[in-house]
Amino acid sequence: MVIANMKNHAKNSKKTWYRFGFGNIKILAGISLLALSLTVSLVTSAPKYATASDHDDGEVDTKGRNLNLTDLYVFREQDQNPAARQDDLILVMNTNPRSLARQQYYFSTNALYEFKISRVANRDATPTGKEDVTLRFQFDEPNSRGEQQFKLTLVTDGRQRSDTGRTTPLSTDPNNSTINNLSLGDTKVKVFAGLREDPFFFDVEQFFRVRAGALGIGPAVGFRPANQAIDFAKGYNVNSIVVRIPRAALAGNTNATTFDVWETISVKDHRSGKFQQFERLARPGINEGLVVTNDFLNAFNSIPPTADLSSAAKPVVAEARKTLKALGNNDERAKALLGAFLPDVMRIDTTVASGYANALNTKGAPVAGRKLTDDVIDITLGVLTNGAVTTDNVSYEGAAGNPSQGHQPLVQQFPYLALPN
Repeated sequence: MVIANMKNHAKNSKKTWYRFGFGNIKILAGISLLALSLTVSLVTSAPKYATASDHDDGEVDTKGRNLNLTDLYVFREQDQNPAARQDDLILVMNTNPRSLARQQYYFSTNALYEFKISRVANRDATPTGKEDVTLRFQFDEPNSRGEQQFKLTLVTDGRQRSDTGRTTPLSTDPNNSTINNLSLGDTKVKVFAGLREDPFFFDVEQFFRVRAGALGIGPAVGFRPANQAIDFAKGYNVNSIVVRIPRAALAGNTNATTFDVWETISVKDHRSGKFQQFERLARPGINEGLVVTNDFLNAFNSIPPTADLSSAAKPVVAEARKTLKALGNNDERAKALLGAFLPDVMRIDTTVASGYANALNTKGAPVAGRKLTDDVIDITLGVLTNGAVTTDNVSYEGAAGNPSQGHQPLVQQFPYLALPN
């Protein structure tokens, strides 16, 4: 969505959620919470040298910033750019949170950055977490110009096709962006990899104060008014991987028009020579919002969606339930929130307009992907608090007179994210 339409979209998105009532509003918060419940048995076996994701939702001593996922975006390109071809999809993986302005950052040369996609029979089908399609990025060391060559491998139904491209060194000049047109067999894709402004917006510091007060471990406070609220991502950059890919490439030999998407980072263990997943992300903002214990968050990041239906992790469920109750939910509703919507994936029905709450399935789960300026936090806050809180008073374009908010305008063409700070 273009910035001018963000306010109306956020308003309409919230209306979409609330008009479905309690029976469906329960679904969103369950996306990651019950997924976390399966992780407790993995805490002791999760890799200790590298685990975490989602703008620092888990910490270990040796985790590099470029091994940290921040956000996933998936949308039909025509919904961002009316001049784009029909049936092209945009996938965005952002990493390296809190990258400082005017500083160059690189992708890890010891990691796999992967988009993973499942074909879905219809928007109401239960997610399988099966990897029907994988887009795998591997990066080389930077050259003297600050460019990294990368290899992109498309894995579909056991077949692999690869091509190479290069990253864009730090630049605030739109004419200096390297746009790679790659051929993966018969599939033509467009790729950008490099620094862009972080599009995420949230008064995260105040949220954690609000949560602490609700849990009784701090003073009771609310969100700051719009003229005082602070967007913690303002002024920071991220390392972005942006891919334009035809829907037909994801569908393969099927007629699929709905897909489940998630992203992972796996790091090579030099002892075994194998890559081990330690980062995973699909829908935004739920797990780090309701789960407090760092080890639970780390363990969740190390497992695939296919494991999300495990019956393990009672301590994680208990912790999430405690937070939900503190936020104003009764036992019945907290249980419903915890028991809904697994595995944790981001679903996109490509037959409808993209947007985080533009369309719901019969269970009330969002099925239209996520665009760059979707106000996912306001939508999520309304769900978690049963409508008691509807906004953190932060928006993409910011509040008038508040220099602690506001992002640069999105660019009008691929790769769409605003230029780096």
